[in-house]
Amino acid sequence: MAKLVFGLNQSLDGYVDHEAFAPDPELFRHFIEQTHGVAASIYGRRMYEVMRYWDEDDIGWGPDEREFAAAWRSQRKWVASRSLKAVGPNATLIGDDLEAVARRLKAELDGETEVGGPELAGSLTDLGLVDEYRLYLHPIVLGRGKPFFAGSPPPLRPVANDRIGKDVIRLTYARA
Repeated sequence: MAKLVFGLNQSLDGYVDHEAFAPDPELFRHFIEQTHGVAASIYGRRMYEVMRYWDEDDIGWGPDEREFAAAWRSQRKWVASRSLKAVGPNATLIGDDLEAVARRLKAELDGETEVGGPELAGSLTDLGLVDEYRLYLHPIVLGRGKPFFAGSPPPLRPVANDRIGKDVIRLTYARA
């Protein structure tokens, strides 16, 4: 049975914004290894469109970027969207069947399935389907933006905390 895991980089004041801060090399290496290890991903439309960057090679990429792109491309992906008409390679479009698809993936897959995007995570949280939350706290205050918890946060219990790289602390919580 798969475990649905929602994790994103976050500011100290609770906002997620991929353009406001980037992972240092050690944290990026962590994300490469994590991507190699997940069974699949479920993305919301906005996060999927951000991640599509990795579908095209960039001449300026180093070995780590190429490795991440290869891992991301090989991963099975489901994309929840009512507006997209098509998705890229190794991806399946989910229309109005989010709950049914998420429950099926949890039942059929083994390991971790990554949840990508705060709105999607909020919807899956409301359905009681997200098993674990990973907050990658960066030492920055944004004062605005999209919150990590887009909906009502569930009751949580701490599972782990650790430092990754020189500046980031990962807090891991499970549903209480």
